[in-house]
Amino acid sequence: MAMELDAYDKAIIHALQEDASISNIELSKQIGLSPSACLARTKNLKEQGVIKQYTALVDEKKLGIGLIAFTMVNLSPLNREVANNFLATINEIPNVLECYTVTGNRDFLLKVVAKDIATFRDFIIDTIMAIPGVHKVETSIVMNRDKFTLTIPIRNVD
Repeated sequence: MAMELDAYDKAIIHALQEDASISNIELSKQIGLSPSACLARTKNLKEQGVIKQYTALVDEKKLGIGLIAFTMVNLSPLNREVANNFLATINEIPNVLECYTVTGNRDFLLKVVAKDIATFRDFIIDTIMAIPGVHKVETSIVMNRDKFTLTIPIRNVD
């Protein structure tokens, strides 16, 4: 259920999505609240689960990650036990950044990173295909990232 947010809450969320390292003093100045009121609201947003975590975005290329891929997976048989085992395994694999259960011709969509194409090939064969129930894997390699954001459009959600 969506939480009721006023303009100050939305401003806090927007500002923190832009720069989570902003100090409470700067945040309070930016949105027009006293530091204590700003801190209380931020704490409440965190306690209510609206703000899930603070994190740092890193440049994957500077860490030697040269490949991003979207991998579609089909399971067989597709049942709760096989799906739960697949998800438990996927959640333990650091190279899988995101996993979605999807509709259509595929069961799951994974966002995967790897050092290079050879490393990715080995990862698919040795890790993904080794998960019990994985029947089919289809991959699209990212050639260029044309848009990237983690910012939820909070000001336009009404």
